[in-house]
Amino acid sequence: MIDLLGLSLRYPQGPTLHFDDAHVPQGHTLILRGDSGSGKSTLLAILAGLLPPSQGQARVAGVAPHELPPAKRDRWRGATIGLLPQRALLSPHLSVWQHLALPYVCAGDTPDPAAIERTLRALALLPQAERLAHTLSGGQAQRVALGRALVRQPAVLLADEPTASLDDTHTHQVLALLQAQAGRATIVIATHDARAVHHLSGRPEVQTLQLATVSASTTPGAWA
Repeated sequence: MIDLLGLSLRYPQGPTLHFDDAHVPQGHTLILRGDSGSGKSTLLAILAGLLPPSQGQARVAGVAPHELPPAKRDRWRGATIGLLPQRALLSPHLSVWQHLALPYVCAGDTPDPAAIERTLRALALLPQAERLAHTLSGGQAQRVALGRALVRQPAVLLADEPTASLDDTHTHQVLALLQAQAGRATIVIATHDARAVHHLSGRPEVQTLQLATVSASTTPGAWA
């Protein structure tokens, strides 16, 4: 489902990030480990087709996203990828329910109320369904972003620090929900959270990719 081969990305006037080759079968999970600046978020952006690699290839669900024209790439991303960024990136004027309806609207489809309600209930957010995003706590906002990524049951889920702002109870809920996607979705998780690593590691369908450390003097910007 995901194949990395000879992959690297060079930042202008910055470092070149090199990624080990990897093969992640359908329904398996890849944990990305490494210090800040080692390229965890960069690799997620490449897999989502948001950044083109400088060399090598990343194939996701049989597609090399950087080879697609922009409009086709956007359609492919909407149909294939669930993306949970490091920051929740919620619109303050939309309700929780509307945020989970957004992936349907962006794809030109009719929202599925049953799927939205099921996802909200799984994330313990149903009581907040009508609340506007700017009234939520940081942990609630992160769970809304996760729900937005999961609601359409994507083939590939890319999650950047999904438990970083959550307490232990909600961390367990989020990880259980991610685990429930296994078999349906291929999951890539970038995390520093020892709780997440402990929860997910040790299963035959879970592998870890350790990214090389980049010196602080050459650390790239927002997608590090």
